[in-house]
Amino acid sequence: MITEFFETIFGSMWNIILLLAVAAVTGAIAQAVVGSYRTGCLASIGIGFLGALLGIWLAGLFGLPEVFTIDVGGVNFPIVWALLGAMLLLLIFRVPRRRRYY
Repeated sequence: MITEFFETIFGSMWNIILLLAVAAVTGAIAQAVVGSYRTGCLASIGIGFLGALLGIWLAGLFGLPEVFTIDVGGVNFPIVWALLGAMLLLLIFRVPRRRRYY
């Protein structure tokens, strides 16, 4: 019983770490493509997760299939939609922050 408990905790911990790593890479690639500000790892993770949510929502809205996913502990992380959603998210946040040159 104790070994099952530890396997459950450590198994899910590795899944969470892997999911965070995939989100960080996705967010970092989106930032590099869009050319946004340099941010840290936590911001890249947040951008990757929010981009995945936005991308999945838009793909479902338009009836598009999941193109390339990574299975992390039973959770499908759509790489293509996460990248496109993260890039769109960065472009949306970038519009109001344009510098004005006088």
